[in-house]
Amino acid sequence: MDVVELLPRLHLLRFPVGQAYLWHDPDTGDCTLVDTGPPGSGRPIADALTALGRSPSAVRRIVLTHFHEDHVGGAAEFAALSGAEVLAHRLDAPVIRGELPGPPPVFEDWELPVHAAAAALLPAGGPAAPAEVAEVSDGDVLDFGGGARVVHVPGHTHGSIALHLPAHGVLFTGDAVAAAPGTGAVLPGVFNLDRDRTLASLRRLAGLDSEVACFGHGDPVTSHASRALRACADGPESPR
Repeated sequence: MDVVELLPRLHLLRFPVGQAYLWHDPDTGDCTLVDTGPPGSGRPIADALTALGRSPSAVRRIVLTHFHEDHVGGAAEFAALSGAEVLAHRLDAPVIRGELPGPPPVFEDWELPVHAAAAALLPAGGPAAPAEVAEVSDGDVLDFGGGARVVHVPGHTHGSIALHLPAHGVLFTGDAVAAAPGTGAVLPGVFNLDRDRTLASLRRLAGLDSEVACFGHGDPVTSHASRALRACADGPESPR
């Protein structure tokens, strides 16, 4: 796992598949983890916090952007290590708790080999279910980053969420948006349940005032993020 400082209070945690983000509020000393990587990532995340001079117990909450295993895989392990609360949208929370199966993506033909290559890098077996998952909804404001607003962005999954921190101009998009490897081009998310809803969610995110955009896959945009998202929303619908 690679750890990259994006801002003094924001770090990217990059895994072989997917990534998570660590936000630090220096006034309280509290941290928030956005997504947790694939199964087995709990201990590496805890070790990364220690290397940054912070205790895993400083993480008060884990916010999961959706139920896919490369985002929720480390949640149960890290929550047990840190005591952090786990939060997810009310439509994805039952899947994360293991109460319901997660619906599979509706793949476009060109996505199939890309998905197979990513799946080959994931550990065998599904993610463990956290002991508890609290539910959030669109418009909820969470107590970090000066007020982090939950933005429901369905399409990738029914309960996908983004988090917008207006006080800092930071946006966590989950997999509603991505950046292409190599070029860094901003793209609509792939492997969706409903591509039309994903594109509508992208347009909603493009309307937010954001300087930094943190994606579930690909390098973050660290300046003029709103401009990049608007260009993506106005451009071709998918890579080919």
